Amino acid sequence: MSYRAPVQDYEFLFDNVVGFDRVAGTARFDEASPDMVSAILTEAGKMCEEVMAPLQRNGDLHPAHLENGVLRTSPGFADGWRAIAEGGWIGMSANPEYGGMGLPMTLTTSVNEMMSAACLSLQLAPLMSQGQIEALDHHASDAIKDLYLPKLISGEWAGTMNLTEPQAGSDVGALSSKAEPNRDGTYAVTGQKIFISWGDNDFAENVCHLVLARLPDGVPGTKGISLFLVPKRLPDDNGNAGVANSLKVVSLEHKMGLHGSPTCVMQYDGATGWLVGEEHGGMAAMFTMMNNARLGVGGQGIGAAEGAYQHALAYALERKQGRTPSGTIIDHADVRRMLTTMKADLFAARAIMLACAVAIDMQTATGDEEWAARAALLTPIAKAFGTDVGIEIAETGVQVHGGMGFIEETGAAQYYRDVRVTAIYEGTNGIQAMDLVARKMMDGGEAAARLLDEIEAHAEGARGAFPEMAEAVWQATESLREATEWLVSQSDMNDRFAGAVPYLRAFARVLGGHFHLAAAMADQGGAREKLARCYITRMLPEHLGLLVQAQAGAADLYALDTDELSA
Repeated sequence: MSYRAPVQDYEFLFDNVVGFDRVAGTARFDEASPDMVSAILTEAGKMCEEVMAPLQRNGDLHPAHLENGVLRTSPGFADGWRAIAEGGWIGMSANPEYGGMGLPMTLTTSVNEMMSAACLSLQLAPLMSQGQIEALDHHASDAIKDLYLPKLISGEWAGTMNLTEPQAGSDVGALSSKAEPNRDGTYAVTGQKIFISWGDNDFAENVCHLVLARLPDGVPGTKGISLFLVPKRLPDDNGNAGVANSLKVVSLEHKMGLHGSPTCVMQYDGATGWLVGEEHGGMAAMFTMMNNARLGVGGQGIGAAEGAYQHALAYALERKQGRTPSGTIIDHADVRRMLTTMKADLFAARAIMLACAVAIDMQTATGDEEWAARAALLTPIAKAFGTDVGIEIAETGVQVHGGMGFIEETGAAQYYRDVRVTAIYEGTNGIQAMDLVARKMMDGGEAAARLLDEIEAHAEGARGAFPEMAEAVWQATESLREATEWLVSQSDMNDRFAGAVPYLRAFARVLGGHFHLAAAMADQGGAREKLARCYITRMLPEHLGLLVQAQAGAADLYALDTDELSA
């Protein structure tokens, strides 16, 4: 089946739900008029439909592989990369000083989501470059920015991030990679990194790696880590990709999904690198890239959900089974339940993602600390809920197909296999939830309280049009407020962590109710009001059970000792 870019959904969300007009009203982004936004989304959607979507199955059936030490990508991926690069989609939000468009992150996030729906394996490549571009722009020297940023933005060169090692996954501070200073201002980087997405390719002239390593005087843990830019080929005197650096792809992982995206084991043997940022300040610089990537990965989950939903809907509209008015399974109540739930959650997750992107843009445009706090608060929710929804919708898509969903030729299972990793990489969803209840609540819950105040005020304003839906959203917000107050009062962080995942999910459920209510207000009597009623009636009530779990503490989880867990 073909993919249809949901351009109208983005435009509706921009205009009626997430407040993009505030972004366009700033001096920084005043060129982002409705006409420009529509033109960009339409053009990007066309590229996704015509160029990227046909590559989806190619990547799955003909994975990237090593051939005599050379990485060969899936058929058509080089053409796909070229279309992404030539369209300017890599550098949409990048600094215009280096060839970027300087557009709002909200637009970039939308385009990235469309690319994820069309071909998630390929979309991961520009996402890695975008993160590196942002990290270099914020932390690198002028000489590095002048040389690398134009080539990364144009797609001539590609970027990666190298954090993980066999003994250092989520515990990044346990890494053992080392960097020794050379006499010319460069560093010799040595070590092995694993799980490196797009660690190499055969379509970019150079691949530039951001590598975390420890200087000789680096203290143990994350405070002793520095960040280095280590290119596959060393730039020559003219700034072109020159001789090979002392690094290589050792092997490729054999994965559940994302077969078209090579996940590499990288070996660095005294490879020449340049320091990015301050000595021992690697985590601060890398977090710039990771925060960008976390919103992007949330979008990957939502994109996969969109693709899986469209795939399942097309099948339900044509599959004949049982006695129904249309003769197809679309009229069976349980199939309607699945499809409506998929569509409602997809809308909620997309709205949360775009609201987070709007907050990032407002922070960028105004420097306002409240917008910075809003962006920080929403980032773990956007990442975790977006990817959880992606997995759930992809799994439900298999169920809609019935037995045929278990047959690979239908393509339904690929969405599930591809999206499953998004809840794991760029910080597991459990870590996102722990971040939400710990670091993001260091302000005593003030940022959360401001957001909840806005949701309740909006619900009050909707009582005249939709009294029952408005009351449900208002009450859910009050329940979330009480749970948040309980949370920040807990001095034992393990009690917070034990309920972190259900708390994040409950927060997302309430945000989803808020955004659906806003959609209903903008489309009274229309399809979006009907969808909002389904979400608020059937899905929003989940928050109550989730908040009970969130406030249960940790004692019961530790009541069983390890022997009893093994019994």
